[in-house]
Amino acid sequence: MNPSAGRGRAALFLSVAGLLPAVLATAPGAHAASRAPGTTYYVDASSGNDGNSGTRATTPWKSLARVNSAALAPGDTVAFRRGRTWTGSLLLTSSGTPTAPLTVTAYGDRSAALPVVGGQVSECVRVTGAHWRIGSLRASGCLWAGFEIRGSHTTLTAVQADDNVAGISIADTAHHNTVRDSTLVDNNKMSVNTPGGWDDSGAFGVLLNGDDNLVTHNLITGSRAVSHDFGHDGAAVEVFNGDRNRVEYNTARDNETFTELGRGPGRTADGNVFAFNAVTSVHPASAFLVTRGAGTGEGPVNGTRALNNSVDLPGPQAQGWVCYAGCSPDVLTLRNNAIRAGGKTGYEDGLGADEDAGVYAGAQTQFLLGPRSVQADPAFVSASDLRLTGGSPAIGRGVPVEYTTDIVGDPVSSTAPDAGAYQFAP
Repeated sequence: MNPSAGRGRAALFLSVAGLLPAVLATAPGAHAASRAPGTTYYVDASSGNDGNSGTRATTPWKSLARVNSAALAPGDTVAFRRGRTWTGSLLLTSSGTPTAPLTVTAYGDRSAALPVVGGQVSECVRVTGAHWRIGSLRASGCLWAGFEIRGSHTTLTAVQADDNVAGISIADTAHHNTVRDSTLVDNNKMSVNTPGGWDDSGAFGVLLNGDDNLVTHNLITGSRAVSHDFGHDGAAVEVFNGDRNRVEYNTARDNETFTELGRGPGRTADGNVFAFNAVTSVHPASAFLVTRGAGTGEGPVNGTRALNNSVDLPGPQAQGWVCYAGCSPDVLTLRNNAIRAGGKTGYEDGLGADEDAGVYAGAQTQFLLGPRSVQADPAFVSASDLRLTGGSPAIGRGVPVEYTTDIVGDPVSSTAPDAGAYQFAP
């Protein structure tokens, strides 16, 4: 339950990983319109040669070492050939500019698999520079992170990360980065897993240690690993020492926890927002959101907001949200959530959270419902499809929030929105 060597926080509860298809590659020139012209360098692990110029698809470089040593200038692109695999770390140390970012993408047969970087190294891809646009790349099988972001203003789009401790780690030095439209599957390794001490940690889809980052429109599944201390550990999106991050419009399946928040001594993890996420798990002790007050060394975590999330966790020990060790309205605000859980729909102690306009169904409800909240089945289409059916008590129950579209882009009423991530469409 303690942070592990600066890597993050242990989570609670149980889920099981699933297999999902690889994300589709984006077009090689997808970012060209938003950046100044630059040089494109091609890399092919099979037919390349580091003695080549690298500036044509017919004369590609071969190795990660050649890319890592390149003096890249703003506007340049590095294109990895689809269907190829590189063992080692891709180190992106140069920086672009707001008008001329640096780009990583893929080229070649679009029916071939994404290019893969990974192996028995700490990070598959490490970004210490700023203003990168990284897409169409798979980071797999590394000892810590698939993608480790240590700089700022970098966007990951349509990447895949699997078989790492953290699919994507956004370090405490990192800020104003974006993770979007990506697939993070079976990042199910532990960074700390020792008997006793309640310090096990690992199995993160995304780990947020930095500030002002955006995680949006991703598919995150299988963030779970066996833990000596907790039985199992992991989270789709873990926040530790990160402020003002936004986690919105994501689909999460069969993770142990969707999110857990904590902070270290003298640090904060304040002002984080979780909105319009669709969260399901078939496992017996899964959870949606776990946070804490000042009664633990990892709190208080202040200003967390959970808005318009849809959650279905049928397991008998599953819990919707948990706010403990001195919960208060300063710690957690919930609005317009639709939660169905086999165990507790929610738990609060202390002064309790600021909750309203939610729909809750479960065996127990251990919190004070807000004036517009109701205990009733939200009437999802199914356990895996969290759209609302006609007659759902979630329809029109919500209160206005700052979001204008739902998880699939449908408009959200400015006066009486539906509770949950999906607005009802007859």
